[in-house]
Amino acid sequence: MMGRQSLVRSMMMGVALAAAVTIAAPVGTVQAASSVVAVVNNMPVTSGEIERRAAFLRLQRAKGNLRAMAREQMIEDALKRTEILRVRNSVSSSDVEAAYARFASSNKMTTQQLGQVLDRAGVGVEHFKQYIAVQMSWPRVVNARYSGTATGKTLVERMQANGGKKPVTTEYFLKQVIFVVPEKRRNAILGKRKAEAEASRSKFPGCDQAKVFAATMLDVSIRDLGRVLAPEMPEDWKPLIEKADGLTTGTRVTERGVEYLAICKKREVNDDVAAEMVFRAEDLAKSNGNENDENSKKYLAELRKKATITER
Repeated sequence: MMGRQSLVRSMMMGVALAAAVTIAAPVGTVQAASSVVAVVNNMPVTSGEIERRAAFLRLQRAKGNLRAMAREQMIEDALKRTEILRVRNSVSSSDVEAAYARFASSNKMTTQQLGQVLDRAGVGVEHFKQYIAVQMSWPRVVNARYSGTATGKTLVERMQANGGKKPVTTEYFLKQVIFVVPEKRRNAILGKRKAEAEASRSKFPGCDQAKVFAATMLDVSIRDLGRVLAPEMPEDWKPLIEKADGLTTGTRVTERGVEYLAICKKREVNDDVAAEMVFRAEDLAKSNGNENDENSKKYLAELRKKATITER
């Protein structure tokens, strides 16, 4: 298993690049050992959360009064989480375990091993996931808020600046084919399932018959992903989509098992939705989700000014 310093470095990269988790609404119960130390817009901040964040700061080798830093971070996170919930721009829960598993795999660990590392450090799996959730969801909220005003241009004005042309992007209609691998049997059967998934690609009959096709094999499921525009394609799938030749992409191993995408339809589009998606992707790439981005700081300051914060 990797050393603590390299794990921390990898954690930061994983947070920046590829992790996601659903932002949960506040619940009415907290751990018995925790006490509420602040309430932000009716969302409690507990002493237990602060201790876990302080432990995470220790993993990052942060300097200074870690508990005070953790307290401030948790108040800011509560402000962000309530806004993410309000505008309904949290990342999806289906991506949570996938991101966590990818992170564990990239560090040559199982999810159980990663959980043990986080538990021993005093951080905990759920706190780490919630940290990632805010880090990944917040830039989306900021970008949605300022995508039109950051440059002072509306969608129409940006198209006019482009010679009146809407940007063109690729539209896909996709289904996800999953050869399920139970966690308890992963080491024993993963290689066999990967071979089965690869072999099935040449026999894939098309999206209309996908479910019938899956029913002829053991523990294979189909997810209908619907319409996906190129700018919103998950990073893990982009290389496989771009290299795809035929009805399916290559396979990849995920926390669920072995998967590939079926390309039901592919075409170039330049409608208003596609144009807005392209411009937003450009804006997000420019800001790169940087926490020091001026729009992020301005947005957070506005939230803090309007918020009801009670510290105890």
